[in-house]
Amino acid sequence: MKKIKLDIVGLSYSQTQSGAYALVLGEVSGRRRLPIIIGSFEAQAIAIEIEKMTPSRPLTHDLFKSFAQAYSINIQEIIIYNLVDGIFYSKLICSDGKKVVEIDARTSDAIAMAVRFECPIFTYEFILSSAGIVIEGNDFVYLENINEPNEENAVTTAATGGGYGGLSTDELKSKLSEALAEESYEKAAKIRDELNKRKAS
Repeated sequence: MKKIKLDIVGLSYSQTQSGAYALVLGEVSGRRRLPIIIGSFEAQAIAIEIEKMTPSRPLTHDLFKSFAQAYSINIQEIIIYNLVDGIFYSKLICSDGKKVVEIDARTSDAIAMAVRFECPIFTYEFILSSAGIVIEGNDFVYLENINEPNEENAVTTAATGGGYGGLSTDELKSKLSEALAEESYEKAAKIRDELNKRKAS
C-alpha cells in the first residue's frame, strides 16, 4: 500500500472538545488536511519541540528519546495505519541498525516522537479519503491559537502576540524564565514570539 507523507501544519485549541487540542497534519504537495484531536499534555510535548524550547526537566517523550538513543535505537518513521470508529492507530518504525521493529503507539505520542527524532510521518490513502478535509489555503499557524482552556480573551491574546507588548524586554526575559521554570510552554511561546518580533523590528 502506497504511503502518503504528512507534515505538521497546525496546532490549536479545539473548539469542539474542552481541554483538547487539534493537531492538523497536511499532505505534502497536496491540499488535504488530517485533523486529529489530542490531549493538552501531548499538545505541549509537540509544541515545545517544534518551538525548540528546553524544559527545566525532561518530559516523558524526552526521556523516551534519551533512553532509545542510549541503546542506539532510532525511529525511522511514523505511520498512521488505521482509523476505526474515529480513533487513529499509529506505529513507530524503529531500528538499532540490525533489525527493524514496529511499535504500536497512540498517534499523539507517535507525533511527539517524530518531531524529536526528526523522522517522516506517513499515512495511507484510505485514511486521508475518509478523514481528510480539502482546503484552498493553510488556515493554521504553529501555536498561534494555543491557549489554556480557561484563559480569558483567547482570540485577543493570540492576535496580539500574547498581550506582552506593554512590558520591557528585560521584563519579558524574566517572564520567559519563569514560564519555562513553571513548565508553562504555551505562555513561554507567546513571550518568545514577542521578543523575536522586537528583534526583527
